[in-house]
Amino acid sequence: MMGSVRILALGVLCALAIVLVGCSKKDEGRTPAAHAGMSVVTTLFPLYDFARNVAGDRAEVTLLLPPGMEPHSFEPRPEDIVRVSRASLFVYTNRAMEPWAADILKGVGGGGPTVVDASRGARLLAAAGIHEHGDHHNEGDHHDGPHDETRMDPHLWLDFANAQRMVDNIAAGMAERDPANREAYLANAAAYKAKLAHLDERYRQGLASCSSRTVVHGGHFAFGYLAARYGLRYEAAFAASADAEPTPAKLAALVKRIRTEGVRTIYTEELIDPRTAETIARETGAAILPLNGAHTVSRDDLARGVTFISLMEKNLENLRKGLQCR
Repeated sequence: MMGSVRILALGVLCALAIVLVGCSKKDEGRTPAAHAGMSVVTTLFPLYDFARNVAGDRAEVTLLLPPGMEPHSFEPRPEDIVRVSRASLFVYTNRAMEPWAADILKGVGGGGPTVVDASRGARLLAAAGIHEHGDHHNEGDHHDGPHDETRMDPHLWLDFANAQRMVDNIAAGMAERDPANREAYLANAAAYKAKLAHLDERYRQGLASCSSRTVVHGGHFAFGYLAARYGLRYEAAFAASADAEPTPAKLAALVKRIRTEGVRTIYTEELIDPRTAETIARETGAAILPLNGAHTVSRDDLARGVTFISLMEKNLENLRKGLQCR
């Protein structure tokens, strides 16, 4: 019954969006002159920052989700469909992270923006089978070809090799839509990928010699890619969905592991209720430090121009501190 109501609501939403788009045609040219009419709508903050670096001053890049909004909690509004329909490029991560993206594109219909699935060709981890040891994967845990995205861990940008692939996908979409500036987009992408490669090397060196290699996280399972890339063990209090809740058994297991392994730090995630981490910290005496998954940022962070790389540099600082790295 709820499914039928949702489908009906989406139908009404899409119909309203089509009417609004038709009424808004006269405003389509109102983009800054410096952007030559090319506009890019991105869903999540990493895509927004990647696209800004690739576009330079040749496109207007905007973020679809309001600052601080959890992707899983987002419900498209008629004006969101209008924004996407009027864009030159629409960039999203994958169906697991933004299941509502397909609904937006259905509302847009034919003749809309060039659509970029930023996860195309990325190395993905299965959502199941990585919850116990971030540095161990059974055969089949990695996926490079066609895949069922709904069964994948969607936080792929936290593997910086994947982040570079996402930049390539965005650059290819921009070059397809605006071939006159193809070389500029590809050059900008190459320059930004070099920065991501340097960040990757800093993580490898910075996390190579640590007293602890266990990252305990009092939030949802968001840092599996980061842990896997740098040989860390990763434990999260609850599953990949930000709406999930930890079970008493899971909390007890985390407390036991912290005590057994002498873990001194538990991490919290940005814009997520810290009460679970605080509860575990009270039970164990562990300190609390933040980690940022970067899928969303606060309004203040967005206003002051925070970047994906600056967020990751702060993560490295806190990981080195919490893991007691030399």
